[in-house]
Amino acid sequence: MSFYGQFPSGNYAREYARAFRQAWQFQTISETAQSILSACNYAVTCASRLLYKPSCRPMLHLHHCISARSFRPLWMLEELQLPYQLHMLPFPPRAKARWFLEENPLGTVPLMVQGEAPNEVRMTESAAMCQYLAATHPDAGLDVAPTHPAYGAYLNWLHMSDATLTFPQTLVLRYGRFEPAEHKQPQVVEDNTRWFLARLRAVEATVAHSDYLCAGRFTAADVAVGYALLLAQHLGLVEQFGPATQAYWQRLQARPGYQRAMAAQTRAAEEQDVPTTPAPNTRP
Repeated sequence: MSFYGQFPSGNYAREYARAFRQAWQFQTISETAQSILSACNYAVTCASRLLYKPSCRPMLHLHHCISARSFRPLWMLEELQLPYQLHMLPFPPRAKARWFLEENPLGTVPLMVQGEAPNEVRMTESAAMCQYLAATHPDAGLDVAPTHPAYGAYLNWLHMSDATLTFPQTLVLRYGRFEPAEHKQPQVVEDNTRWFLARLRAVEATVAHSDYLCAGRFTAADVAVGYALLLAQHLGLVEQFGPATQAYWQRLQARPGYQRAMAAQTRAAEEQDVPTTPAPNTRP
């Protein structure tokens, strides 16, 4: 339930941003100018937080690039149907939106902010966000309680999703796509593709006997691992999934929450004048 663009119109900040964007449409915008324009959009969004009444202001703010790891908490927010505001960034933000370093010194997404000081919550780890959102909304059924027999498996999948299943793919992306030709490392790409597919056997063995990873139902662990499968899809690896994993991935993509998250990121990127190219498809 993204609240971007759903606030009352007529505030000067958004009108100014709209006029600014229209003026730039008649010029050739360099990469530097695009970064400046993105920074202006972000400044307007921050100003809007102050202009809107507290009762209208969303509690959760998610900083996101199209189909980056920040898709995990976005998918969670849509599964939970929580109000949130989505702040889109060009990829990679540490290079193309350097002002973002003031918000997150790592210069990476996701950044999720909830509430205000002194009780503000700020998180930068996508799998941790999945756990946090599930635990703080237990009635939605995406959490697994510590007293549940599947709690250990639940935590294991959450951590495996990024440390084991996503990490090798980031090396494939870096040395196969993101780096310029002279810095590409084909052997690194090959080795880490094999590493990922080998560790994906754990998913295959589990979903061969169950629709979901643990507790006999869909949980935040499926969102976390599901993103690793989305990343693999961008790398063209789906055909190398086992049959059970392919069927599992189809089930995840069929979920209304997943589909809403996909639509929300594209819509927000278009509204905020951010490129809609998925982060994994970025080229130098």
